[in-house]
Amino acid sequence: MIYQRTHYKRINKRIKEKRKFLQVMLGARQVGKTTLVRQLMKEYKYPSEYVTADNQSSPVWLEQIWQSARLKLHSSEAKESLLIIDEIQKIKNWSEVVKKYWDEDSYKDTNLKVIILGSSSLLIDKGLSESLAGRFETIPIPHWGYTEMRDAFDITPEQYAYFGGYPGAADMIKNEKRWRDYINNSLIETTVSKDILQMELIYKPKLLRNLFQLGGQYSSQILSFNKILGQLQDAGNTTTLSHYLNLLSGAGLLTGLEKYSTNQLKVRSSSPKFQVYNNALLTAQSPMSWKEFTVNPKLRGRVIESAVGAHLLAHSTDNYKLQYWNESNAEVDFVITNGKKVVAIEVKSYSTSKHSGMEKFMKLYDVDKSILINDSGMSWQEFLTLDPNLMLK
Repeated sequence: MIYQRTHYKRINKRIKEKRKFLQVMLGARQVGKTTLVRQLMKEYKYPSEYVTADNQSSPVWLEQIWQSARLKLHSSEAKESLLIIDEIQKIKNWSEVVKKYWDEDSYKDTNLKVIILGSSSLLIDKGLSESLAGRFETIPIPHWGYTEMRDAFDITPEQYAYFGGYPGAADMIKNEKRWRDYINNSLIETTVSKDILQMELIYKPKLLRNLFQLGGQYSSQILSFNKILGQLQDAGNTTTLSHYLNLLSGAGLLTGLEKYSTNQLKVRSSSPKFQVYNNALLTAQSPMSWKEFTVNPKLRGRVIESAVGAHLLAHSTDNYKLQYWNESNAEVDFVITNGKKVVAIEVKSYSTSKHSGMEKFMKLYDVDKSILINDSGMSWQEFLTLDPNLMLK
């Protein structure tokens, strides 16, 4: 069975096209990028090769790999071949090497098709914008959604909300300690130490880790950077925190949603609403247990709102921008926009919860749709099975 099916179809279609572009797949660790391209290789009817730069750093290695792929193509009777390079951001000056060989192949009509994979979108984007303008197409690979986890591992919506959407951790959820160790050590620490600290000059690595822990703890909650400074040791300044949050977002861990406003000055000066990309990044660091989640309505409500946010965030790469809105004590949990289309979303734990935030928002702005997720409207379990892009139609 093929997972990340939408993205598989997209890249499969692009590889078959006569017009040739460098294909760039971006996604966090353990979201299935490697599995996806290996599935693609099985269906690709011409020669293909997969290599990883996970333990490499020299551009010479990349040159040798590319030259070898050329030789294999020229020595075969195939009219084209496919080279897949994983973790390319580990190679120094990788984009300059890729540009050199890509341009040579284009000039000589060498039909070597190339897919590069990366787990740090900030570093990849930097190389693409500096050297490869006009030569590439990107395919963002998001975290797994509930329906994919359900179909692959037969988990319930409640299990997905608490244990998140990492396929590699799905078999561990019956042993919560083992699951926590895997998320914290094999995913979070590996991402921070390999994808951020080794690739970017960080003057305050402890602050970076503390910011992630705090942001994960407050996922789907609004916190000002000034308030954060009071909770973190050696916090530096708000500029440093903002930069570190961008790095965490580029690694697919934690982001800060902006406030929705038609006034861009208010958008830029707004406090971030923290949102993890995968709910496992919230619960694995929390003292809350699976049992507490199932019996404590207040704790469950926070986790469910974060699960809805992660679901919206995963689909935002396709078609829309995800934000929030608040003013005084009035708040709308999530706002998605595409051009002039605006959809406001409330997540309520109880059907008796007040809707003053939505009412005020709809008086101030031209809202196409307002969506209520609660036990009397659309259930959060049902919402996790829907493509949010449908709300923009």
